[in-house]
Amino acid sequence: MIILFNKPYGVLCQFSRDAGRPCLADHVHVPDVYPAGRLDLDSEGLLLLTDDGAIAHRITDPRHKWPKTYWAQVEGAPSGAAIEQLSRGVTLRDGRTRPALAALLPGGPPDLWLRDPPIRYRAAIPTHWIALTLTEGRNRQVRRMTAAVGLPTLRLIRARIGPYALEGLRPGESRLVSAPKGAY
Repeated sequence: MIILFNKPYGVLCQFSRDAGRPCLADHVHVPDVYPAGRLDLDSEGLLLLTDDGAIAHRITDPRHKWPKTYWAQVEGAPSGAAIEQLSRGVTLRDGRTRPALAALLPGGPPDLWLRDPPIRYRAAIPTHWIALTLTEGRNRQVRRMTAAVGLPTLRLIRARIGPYALEGLRPGESRLVSAPKGAY
Protein backbone atom coordinates (compact mmCIF):
# COMPACT_ATOMS: atom_id res chain seq x y z
CA MET A 1 0.00 0.00 0.00
CA ILE A 2 1.19 3.50 -0.83
CA ILE A 3 -0.43 6.69 0.42
CA LEU A 4 0.25 10.03 -1.24
CA PHE A 5 0.14 12.86 1.30
CA ASN A 6 0.47 16.60 0.76
CA LYS A 7 2.48 17.62 3.83
CA PRO A 8 1.61 21.12 4.98
CA TYR A 9 4.23 23.62 6.10
CA GLY A 10 5.17 23.11 9.77
CA VAL A 11 4.17 19.43 10.02
CA LEU A 12 6.78 16.94 11.26
CA CYS A 13 7.42 13.86 9.07
CA GLN A 14 6.82 11.47 11.94
CA PHE A 15 3.84 10.04 13.77
CA SER A 16 5.07 10.82 17.29
CA ARG A 17 4.59 14.24 18.81
CA ASP A 18 7.60 16.46 19.48
CA ALA A 19 7.12 19.56 21.62
CA GLY A 20 3.45 19.76 20.67
CA ARG A 21 4.18 20.34 16.97
CA PRO A 22 1.74 19.05 14.34
CA CYS A 23 2.77 15.65 12.97
CA LEU A 24 1.59 12.99 10.51
CA ALA A 25 -0.78 11.52 13.14
CA ASP A 26 -2.87 14.69 12.86
CA HIS A 27 -3.54 13.98 9.16
CA VAL A 28 -3.06 10.29 8.30
CA HIS A 29 -5.26 7.82 10.17
CA VAL A 30 -4.08 4.55 8.61
CA PRO A 31 -2.33 2.15 11.00
CA ASP A 32 1.16 0.74 10.41
CA VAL A 33 2.30 3.05 7.61
CA TYR A 34 5.57 4.96 7.67
CA PRO A 35 7.05 7.75 5.56
CA ALA A 36 9.32 6.65 2.72
CA GLY A 37 11.67 9.60 2.96
CA ARG A 38 11.31 12.94 4.69
CA LEU A 39 10.56 16.58 4.16
CA ASP A 40 11.87 19.08 6.68
CA LEU A 41 9.53 21.13 8.85
CA ASP A 42 9.78 24.15 6.51
CA SER A 43 9.04 22.19 3.33
CA GLU A 44 5.69 21.25 1.85
CA GLY A 45 4.36 18.79 -0.66
CA LEU A 46 4.40 15.16 -1.63
CA LEU A 47 5.29 12.56 0.95
CA LEU A 48 4.83 8.84 0.33
CA LEU A 49 3.77 6.57 3.17
CA THR A 50 3.78 2.78 2.98
CA ASP A 51 3.38 -0.35 5.05
CA ASP A 52 5.91 -2.22 2.85
CA GLY A 53 9.59 -1.99 3.80
CA ALA A 54 10.78 -3.17 0.37
CA ILE A 55 8.88 -0.38 -1.37
CA ALA A 56 10.14 2.20 1.15
CA HIS A 57 13.72 1.04 0.52
CA ARG A 58 13.28 1.21 -3.25
CA ILE A 59 11.89 4.76 -3.03
CA THR A 60 14.53 6.14 -0.67
CA ASP A 61 17.75 4.32 -1.63
CA PRO A 62 19.79 6.62 -3.94
CA ARG A 63 21.04 3.60 -5.89
CA HIS A 64 17.55 3.26 -7.41
CA LYS A 65 17.62 6.93 -8.52
CA TRP A 66 13.90 7.63 -8.19
CA PRO A 67 13.61 11.19 -9.49
CA LYS A 68 12.14 13.73 -7.10
CA THR A 69 10.88 17.06 -8.45
CA TYR A 70 10.78 20.17 -6.29
CA TRP A 71 9.37 23.64 -6.87
CA ALA A 72 11.53 26.25 -5.16
CA GLN A 73 10.57 29.89 -4.76
CA VAL A 74 13.91 31.65 -4.67
CA GLU A 75 14.98 35.13 -3.73
CA GLY A 76 16.37 37.02 -6.69
CA ALA A 77 16.25 36.52 -10.44
CA PRO A 78 17.83 33.26 -11.65
CA SER A 79 20.28 33.80 -14.49
CA GLY A 80 20.85 31.30 -17.25
CA ALA A 81 24.25 30.62 -15.69
CA ALA A 82 22.68 29.77 -12.31
CA ILE A 83 20.19 27.37 -13.94
CA GLU A 84 23.04 25.77 -15.91
CA GLN A 85 25.10 25.42 -12.73
CA LEU A 86 22.20 23.67 -10.96
CA SER A 87 21.80 21.40 -14.00
CA ARG A 88 25.46 20.35 -13.95
CA GLY A 89 25.52 19.85 -10.16
CA VAL A 90 27.07 22.07 -7.53
CA THR A 91 29.75 21.49 -4.94
CA LEU A 92 28.46 21.45 -1.37
CA ARG A 93 30.36 20.84 1.87
CA ASP A 94 29.51 17.11 1.61
CA GLY A 95 30.66 16.83 -2.03
CA ARG A 96 29.41 17.46 -5.53
CA THR A 97 25.73 16.84 -6.27
CA ARG A 98 24.59 14.74 -9.19
CA PRO A 99 23.43 16.65 -12.25
CA ALA A 100 19.80 17.81 -11.94
CA LEU A 101 17.08 18.93 -14.28
CA ALA A 102 16.64 22.64 -13.58
CA ALA A 103 14.26 25.10 -15.21
CA LEU A 104 12.49 28.38 -14.56
CA LEU A 105 8.76 28.13 -13.83
CA PRO A 106 7.34 31.32 -15.35
CA GLY A 107 4.22 32.26 -13.43
CA GLY A 108 4.99 29.74 -10.69
CA PRO A 109 3.67 26.23 -10.10
CA PRO A 110 0.17 25.33 -11.30
CA ASP A 111 -2.72 25.32 -8.81
CA LEU A 112 -0.59 26.60 -5.93
CA TRP A 113 -2.17 27.07 -2.50
CA LEU A 114 -1.39 29.90 -0.10
CA ARG A 115 1.09 29.10 2.64
CA ASP A 116 0.29 29.82 6.27
CA PRO A 117 2.33 31.72 7.37
CA PRO A 118 3.23 33.41 4.07
CA ILE A 119 6.87 33.82 3.05
CA ARG A 120 8.56 37.12 3.81
CA TYR A 121 7.94 39.78 1.22
CA ARG A 122 10.43 42.46 0.20
CA ALA A 123 9.32 44.94 -2.46
CA ALA A 124 12.90 45.60 -3.58
CA ILE A 125 13.87 41.93 -4.04
CA PRO A 126 12.00 39.85 -6.63
CA THR A 127 11.22 36.17 -6.24
CA HIS A 128 11.00 33.51 -8.94
CA TRP A 129 10.08 29.83 -9.09
CA ILE A 130 12.36 27.11 -10.39
CA ALA A 131 11.80 23.38 -10.80
CA LEU A 132 14.59 21.00 -9.79
CA THR A 133 14.53 17.24 -10.36
CA LEU A 134 17.09 15.29 -8.33
CA THR A 135 18.04 11.62 -8.16
CA GLU A 136 19.65 11.80 -4.74
CA GLY A 137 18.34 12.99 -1.41
CA ARG A 138 20.87 14.73 0.79
CA ASN A 139 19.74 16.64 3.85
CA ARG A 140 18.22 20.00 2.80
CA GLN A 141 19.80 19.50 -0.62
CA VAL A 142 17.61 21.81 -2.71
CA ARG A 143 18.00 24.65 -0.21
CA ARG A 144 21.78 24.18 -0.13
CA MET A 145 22.03 23.95 -3.94
CA THR A 146 20.04 27.13 -4.58
CA ALA A 147 22.02 28.99 -1.90
CA ALA A 148 25.28 27.82 -3.53
CA VAL A 149 24.29 29.61 -6.76
CA GLY A 150 23.17 32.78 -4.94
CA LEU A 151 19.42 32.05 -4.88
CA PRO A 152 18.22 31.41 -1.32
CA THR A 153 15.06 29.27 -1.18
CA LEU A 154 12.09 30.97 0.46
CA ARG A 155 9.50 28.23 -0.13
CA LEU A 156 10.01 24.61 -1.12
CA ILE A 157 7.39 22.15 -2.38
CA ARG A 158 8.03 18.56 -3.48
CA ALA A 159 5.80 18.01 -6.51
CA ARG A 160 6.71 14.48 -7.67
CA ILE A 161 8.42 11.29 -6.55
CA GLY A 162 9.02 8.81 -9.37
CA PRO A 163 5.62 8.10 -10.98
CA TYR A 164 3.64 9.83 -8.22
CA ALA A 165 2.57 13.48 -8.42
CA LEU A 166 1.06 15.97 -5.99
CA GLU A 167 -1.70 16.92 -8.43
CA GLY A 168 -5.19 17.07 -6.95
CA LEU A 169 -4.08 17.00 -3.30
CA ARG A 170 -4.57 20.07 -1.13
CA PRO A 171 -2.38 20.51 1.98
CA GLY A 172 -3.24 17.85 4.57
CA GLU A 173 -5.03 15.59 2.07
CA SER A 174 -4.01 12.03 1.23
CA ARG A 175 -4.90 9.39 -1.36
CA LEU A 176 -4.31 5.62 -1.51
CA VAL A 177 -2.62 4.42 -4.73
CA SER A 178 -1.23 1.18 -6.13
CA ALA A 179 2.46 0.32 -6.04
CA PRO A 180 4.12 0.67 -9.47
CA LYS A 181 5.06 -2.46 -11.40
CA GLY A 182 8.61 -3.46 -10.55
CA ALA A 183 8.69 -1.38 -7.33
CA TYR A 184 10.64 -4.11 -5.52
